[in-house]
Amino acid sequence: MQQYLVFAIIGFSLFLFVDGRLRYDFVALLGLILLVLIGAIDPSDTFNGFSQPAVITVAAVLVISNALIRTGAIDFLVIYLNHNIKSLPLKLLSLTAITAIVSAFMNNVGALALIMPIAIKVAKESEISPSKFLMPVAFASLLGGMMTEIGTPPNLIISGFREEALGEPFAFFDFFPVGIGITLIGLLFLSLFGARLTPNRSSSFKQDLFNIENYLSEVLVTNNCKAIGKTLRDFQKIYNLEINVISVIRNDKKIIAPLANEQMLLNDILIVKAYPSELAKLIEKTGLILIGAKTNLNDTDKNSQTQGLAFVEIVLREDSPLIGRTAMDIQLRNRYNVNLIAISRKGTPAIRRLKSFRFKSGDILLIQTTENSLNDTYAKLRCLPLAERGVSMTSKKNAKEKHLTLFMFVAAIALTALEIFPVQIVFVATALSYVILGILTPREFYEAIEWPTIIMLGALLQYGEALQLSGGADTIAKSLVYISKFMPNELVLFSLMFFTILLTNLINNSAAAILMAPIALSLSQFMGVSPDPLLMGVCVASSSAFMTPIGHQSNMLVMGPGGYHFRDYAKLGFPLTLLILIVGAPLILFFWPL
Repeated sequence: MQQYLVFAIIGFSLFLFVDGRLRYDFVALLGLILLVLIGAIDPSDTFNGFSQPAVITVAAVLVISNALIRTGAIDFLVIYLNHNIKSLPLKLLSLTAITAIVSAFMNNVGALALIMPIAIKVAKESEISPSKFLMPVAFASLLGGMMTEIGTPPNLIISGFREEALGEPFAFFDFFPVGIGITLIGLLFLSLFGARLTPNRSSSFKQDLFNIENYLSEVLVTNNCKAIGKTLRDFQKIYNLEINVISVIRNDKKIIAPLANEQMLLNDILIVKAYPSELAKLIEKTGLILIGAKTNLNDTDKNSQTQGLAFVEIVLREDSPLIGRTAMDIQLRNRYNVNLIAISRKGTPAIRRLKSFRFKSGDILLIQTTENSLNDTYAKLRCLPLAERGVSMTSKKNAKEKHLTLFMFVAAIALTALEIFPVQIVFVATALSYVILGILTPREFYEAIEWPTIIMLGALLQYGEALQLSGGADTIAKSLVYISKFMPNELVLFSLMFFTILLTNLINNSAAAILMAPIALSLSQFMGVSPDPLLMGVCVASSSAFMTPIGHQSNMLVMGPGGYHFRDYAKLGFPLTLLILIVGAPLILFFWPL
């Protein structure tokens, strides 16, 4: 009876994962509590999942990835992208290959964060829609993660299950023979067919997404101005205009993101955002004098009043504190020193009524902040930069610090690959060393960790435990064994991968790995074969979330910038998934025989 209750709770959790209204970490915790209440998990063991090596290793990898991005330690890979290549397939091959290489050794989303702005820039320079590049690049970040133990959380999770079953985890490069074969085939497919099977959604690629230059203007407060002495809040109420005061320049000093109670004084220069029609009403009603519209924000010369300000386009991640809230709810200007200029959802810009706009994952925001706080803003808002206006993508760290960051990372990989120390020890020590050496501050260390992901992993690992203890994994495995009597063992592996792929395209890939790993272990016992090929099959399949935007965060992050629809992912993702099944299963059986 208990195992059927476990099945019901897991099914209910899967429904909530797909539904998406409750965030995935809370879904995982809710299911965990329900499993305790029905007695499938002992109360004293409720949070044992958080003590698993995979959880702390994922956290450490996130910190290290953040350090590599902040210092620009691997920017040299991006430099080698040849922007002069004329062939579209070769451009795609360059972008996807570098994304896969980076993704093999750091977080998938971290790799995408490095390459996505470059992909957009290459698309614009080549007069090609960014939609032709972004989906293949996102898919490449998933392919590259298959090659190493730290490349993606499912590999770490499956390695932990193997250690529990056989007393020894997979080694760091055990994933490489299968992973490199699948990645090479996948990259070749993406370079040849990626552009053909993705939509051409952006027809205005020569221009920036929002074209805000027509809406930013400078106005001067003169003696004849009726607004002298009034606060910005009163100013907005009295004149009831669709304008936003972005900055105030007073005595050559800039007040960025002025508060609502800031008074307007004589000779103040206001940088306002408004439609031309609203701007004309503003001048007519208030007596403000128009100095000049900002027609080219990229040209910030030494005399420009907006020197030191940065206008950046960002895309919101699933764990952003903005998700589900409005700019007014979160007090974006007061708490984060950020001006919200415009919003785009699925490629459709929204200029007005920004204060009441409720944010979703994948939304693109055009914001204004100071240049020296950009990286801090990215970390606090949990977002990725897209097309930046006249600012560097990484902080200006010195060469010595970059080299030290990269050297320590390579040393960590070497120590892990040589099995001198366990991966969790090496990577936690490396992340800690970055703080001790001043490469990361303690605050940056904790901000780099995606806490919703960590909570989800710790909770979901007990789902797998409940499946095993209740006998649910054995029940499913017995059913598969019965079916397998009518098919060769090789087809059983293929079927296991197929069901895992269906699952990972509907829920988080880590959740798919956790749920399918116990079934793979039970299946190997009943079949009397090695668990390694079945576990490796789950690894590959759980990283093959190519058919839906909800299967992986990388897919969701390119949805807005690429202007993709839900159905667009299957057009490229289905044939890629089929190719991985056809190529991956034989590769696994070659290197890991049943």
